[in-house]
Amino acid sequence: MQQQNQLATQQQQAVVQQRRPVDVLKSMLKAESVQEQFTNALGKHRDAFIASVIDLYTSDKALQTCKPQDVIAQALKAASMQLPINKALGFAYIVVYNNSVRVKDENGNDQWVKVPTPTFIPGYKGYIQLAMRTGQYRYINADFVYEGELRTVNRLTGEVALDGERKSDKIVGYFGYIELLNGFSKTLYMSVEDMAKYAKRYAPSLGKGTTVEALIKLANTEQSSKQVGWLGNFSDMALKTVIRRLLSKYGYLSVEMQGAVADDIAVNEQRNDLLAENANSVNFNAENVDFEVVDEETGEVKQAPASETDSEKESEQSSGNDANDDPGY
Repeated sequence: MQQQNQLATQQQQAVVQQRRPVDVLKSMLKAESVQEQFTNALGKHRDAFIASVIDLYTSDKALQTCKPQDVIAQALKAASMQLPINKALGFAYIVVYNNSVRVKDENGNDQWVKVPTPTFIPGYKGYIQLAMRTGQYRYINADFVYEGELRTVNRLTGEVALDGERKSDKIVGYFGYIELLNGFSKTLYMSVEDMAKYAKRYAPSLGKGTTVEALIKLANTEQSSKQVGWLGNFSDMALKTVIRRLLSKYGYLSVEMQGAVADDIAVNEQRNDLLAENANSVNFNAENVDFEVVDEETGEVKQAPASETDSEKESEQSSGNDANDDPGY
C-alpha cells in the first residue's frame, strides 16, 4: 500500500513537471502574493497588465526558456513604473540574455554555464513618459539629423545648430533636446559613426562578428524586424541612447526615472553611480510561492506539491564588458 502511494505521488509530480511553462506562469500570476504586488503598483489596471504579461510570454519562445518567476520579477519592475511591455508600443521590453553564470559541479569545482535571463529594459518612449510625469519639463525631443542640417556644434557651451538646409534623406546623426520649466536647456548630438562605436562597445547583444561598418549601414536601412535591440531597430535604439544619456546627465530625475536609468545601465554590471545607489528597485522572490495546480483534463484544482528548494549554487553574472555607460541592449 505504501509503495502504491509513493508511486501515485511520483506520477503526480511527473505530471506537474511536464506542465507547459505558460501554465506554470499563469498559476504563479494567480498567487495571492503576486496579485497583491501588481495591485499595489497598478491598481484597477492590474488585470490588463497581467494579461499582457501572459500574451508576451506566450508569443516569445525565448522568454519561455526562462524561469517563470524571473519573468514575473521583471514584469513587476515595468509595473512599478507603469510602463506597458507590449513590444509594439515601444515603452518597455523584457529581453532575454544568455548570461554566463558560475556554478558548482558535482565535484565542487567551478564551471561556467549559459543561463537564459529575462531583463527589463525601458524604451526611449518610456524615458519620455517618465520625464513627462515629473512635471518639470517644458520640451523633450529626440530625432534624426539628415545630411546638410547640422551646421555647427559648440563644444564649449554644448549648443548644436541644426538649421542647415537638408540635402538628402541620409541620416548622419541623432539629437536629443530637453528644456526645463526653470529655463535650463541642453542638447546632445551624436553622429551615426559615434553611435555605432558606442553600440559596439557597450551592447551585450552584439557579437564579435558585428562590425561598426555594419551598424552604420543599419542607420539608413529600412528595418521592419520584430527583433528588438540594435540589430532589430537601430534607429529606435539610437534615439533611446541620446535621450537616456541626456536625461541621466543633465535632466531632472524622479525616483522612477532613477530606477529606470540605473536598471538600463546595469544590464551587465552595476554602475558605480549615484543613480544606482538611489535606484527604485523591486525585490521579488517567487521561489516559495504557493500556487494552484489544475488538472488540464478535468479542470479540478489539486493540492500543489511541496516545492523543492533549488540546489544551493553560488552564481554571479560575468562582467566581461565595461558597462560604465551601457546602452542596455
